[in-house]
Amino acid sequence: MTLEVIGGYASVTGERPSNADFCGMVMPERELLEAKGIVAGLADGVGNIGGREAAEYSVRGLLSDYYATPDTWAIPHALDKVLRAINSWLLAQSASKREDQRLVSTLSVLVLRGDRYVIGHVGDSRVYLLRDRKLQSMTTDHVWDRPGMQHVLRRAMGLDQHLAVDYCDGALHDGDIFLLASDGVWEALGDKLLHELLYFHQEPQRAADVLVNEAVKRGGKDNATAVVMKITKAGEANRHSLAMMAQDLIVPERLKPGQRLDDFEILKLVHESKGSLLYQVRHVATQQVLVLKTLPPALQDDLPSRENLLAEEWLAKRLISHYFPQVLPLSSETRHFLYYVMTFHEGATLQQHLDHGRHFSVAEAVQIGIRLGKAMGVMHRMEIIHRDIKPDNVHLDMDGKLRLLDLGVALNPATMQLQGNPGTPSFIAPELLARDQPSRQSDLYALGVTVYYLLTRKYPYGEIEPFQRPRFTEPLPPTRYRPDIPQWLENMLLKAVSKDPVKRFETAEEWVLSLQQGEHASLMPPLHAPLLERDPLLLCQRVAAVSVLINLLLFYLLWAM
Repeated sequence: MTLEVIGGYASVTGERPSNADFCGMVMPERELLEAKGIVAGLADGVGNIGGREAAEYSVRGLLSDYYATPDTWAIPHALDKVLRAINSWLLAQSASKREDQRLVSTLSVLVLRGDRYVIGHVGDSRVYLLRDRKLQSMTTDHVWDRPGMQHVLRRAMGLDQHLAVDYCDGALHDGDIFLLASDGVWEALGDKLLHELLYFHQEPQRAADVLVNEAVKRGGKDNATAVVMKITKAGEANRHSLAMMAQDLIVPERLKPGQRLDDFEILKLVHESKGSLLYQVRHVATQQVLVLKTLPPALQDDLPSRENLLAEEWLAKRLISHYFPQVLPLSSETRHFLYYVMTFHEGATLQQHLDHGRHFSVAEAVQIGIRLGKAMGVMHRMEIIHRDIKPDNVHLDMDGKLRLLDLGVALNPATMQLQGNPGTPSFIAPELLARDQPSRQSDLYALGVTVYYLLTRKYPYGEIEPFQRPRFTEPLPPTRYRPDIPQWLENMLLKAVSKDPVKRFETAEEWVLSLQQGEHASLMPPLHAPLLERDPLLLCQRVAAVSVLINLLLFYLLWAM
């Protein structure tokens, strides 16, 4: 079910010499509607000279730049990136102007996508929601709460280097009506009259016209602007289209060389697991050799697995980088089975290299760590958490180029993959085993364990078996297994695999920079945590043992007397 919305807007100058308000909306269709949603914005510029320019730039910049952000970003994250860039531009333009010409504006944003809404707000314009005959203000005015300063903004676009935007979100209901209003509307009318007019005039354009005209009639001295959005039909959750597609496509039977699946000839099976089958295939028309990923026939009726395969394809398409296999676009008219296709590269995974006895030098491991960190940085900037980084999922082709494989359990706000702790236990961060949420730090932990294992073929906390509940004390220094590892690299690896996420690298970029700097990186050896923090049970046992010895000694002395 597709989201259906009717919108309307109106803006009048009133008694002011010019109109410093500005509003707008974008109502896309099809793929863009599903991926990014509908956006409406309203801004109220401060002052007659720079105010209009600030308001117009804020709304126009929002409506254009939001749709240029990656589809994988959560809506608040995308809005925040866009609004911070607009704020910086406003401040830069104001730097060369007089105080009374600064570019400052309020801004209220409404994003409607699928079955959810997101509101972003800074300043004293307002966003209201009319639902079930009740009108609720969804925003808080950012003004000084002092006598005579009720109209002086504490927060606004272009006011300060540090932009703090309020965000809220919730579920959409059929019949919801949202109102974005400048203070020239809500202050002149008051909440009671706003409620009456909005409820009586259900058609959005009519409602917007009535609100601004009534604000002027009732003595409003300011510009008056209103944007009204009515939800005629709420959409489905963001994964609904994937679910529908998963139901329509058929999981193929186990394939043999020479068979044909749609436009692809099967060459050979290259990988098999409980959750997936990978075939080397050839495109019949172009003769290009590719990799086709599908599900085992046993998962034919497993809807979550079917959806996750398509979600994996959706994410992989958006990772346009040489650090990942590239997914080919497939026409819905020619694809009749459940699979996706990606580029094929001759080579082997790091685990296959290790299994064949390859010994990685320190220099080779450092270069792999740098490239793997860069690949992770690409993912994290797209708000994708891999969750299964290990030597099996890192591929080196015949030219030595590195690619990160398998987004089957990747987590992203747009696709909402399955929860739990997938992957190999020895590479799973301690906080995930304690049921915390996956994060960039948990990916960085797995990256550190991967490089540690590449050098030593050991794990920093020992091998962890499935369903085991390990106790994490202190990681073993890799020089215990490889004395040729330099001190600076050992410091890095121990920092990366720290049991405390706060003590790890903050970002993949920091990891890469530290590796590139090598011995010149100012990274100190990690301090040993006190025994109480490392192993409280052992500390209690030692205290109890000492206590018993003291009591025995006292008993002996008393007996001897």
